[in-house]
Amino acid sequence: MPKKHGQGKRGTDIRGTGKTGTGKHGSGKHGPRSASAPASEPSLREVLRVPGGKRLDLTAYDPSAIPVGPGDKAAGLAATAALAPRLADLQERLYAASTAGDRRRVLLVLQGMDTSGKGGTVKHVIGQFNPSGCRIHAFKAPTREERNHPFLWRIMKALPAPGEIGIFDRSHYEDVLIARVRELAARDRIDRRYQQINRFEKSLAEDGVTVVKVFLHLSYEEQRKRLLERLDNPEKHWKFAVGDIEERALWPAYREAYEVALGRCSTDEAPWYLVPADRKWYRNWAISGLLLEHLEALDPTYPPGDFDVEECRRRLLAT
Repeated sequence: MPKKHGQGKRGTDIRGTGKTGTGKHGSGKHGPRSASAPASEPSLREVLRVPGGKRLDLTAYDPSAIPVGPGDKAAGLAATAALAPRLADLQERLYAASTAGDRRRVLLVLQGMDTSGKGGTVKHVIGQFNPSGCRIHAFKAPTREERNHPFLWRIMKALPAPGEIGIFDRSHYEDVLIARVRELAARDRIDRRYQQINRFEKSLAEDGVTVVKVFLHLSYEEQRKRLLERLDNPEKHWKFAVGDIEERALWPAYREAYEVALGRCSTDEAPWYLVPADRKWYRNWAISGLLLEHLEALDPTYPPGDFDVEECRRRLLAT
């Protein structure tokens, strides 16, 4: 069971040290502060970025922390709603640019323990975008056909097209998470997959894909609370499985698997971001903000028309 640090109040460092700002949690090398963030606060990319190159200690990170941003639920809901127009505008620009050959796109990867809010993020965050420009894929256990191919095969088939925003509810990381915990593959084979993932994500970045990987950090206690809520509500029984209880017994093993994967696969091309997920409203605000910062960094623009505006106006008025 992960140990909780800090008080979870606004300004409390996500690692529970009581400090604000980037510290060791963000390198500060991932671009300028977002125009949407107050000048007095660091960007979410700085604050939430997972340091790569070494195994992470998730017990040092507080799942209920509010490291930066709105300090309570009411303020958080209002702040999230205020981001929606800018997100929609940037999405339209990204899609419009693709019609003129711009290959850039965004891929949001969501990972986390059961009940951490992957589906809720899709509903509340991605709901702010035009669905026609989004490609959402929830990865389940691989099918027989998928098992007959390399583990990245099914991932490549689900990638967003230029101009789109793709969302993965679970992803290729399942092949180094549940595969490690359940021993579905030999350990040396799993160890090779980390480098395969890094090379794959680097190739995506080189092809114009901005990969935004988010780990939804949920506490053991909060998961129990959410599972009990599903049991207590008959309308939520479809979301509950007896296996959820069995999986909780493997919590330490899953935590270890995440610690290894986050540390080994947080790279300059595709860093991981750790979002405290005990507070649903904060999760939604933080992920909305991360997407906004990445879209603002892309700064897509509407392509110019390839026609004579005045001539077309003259002809149209003559009809």
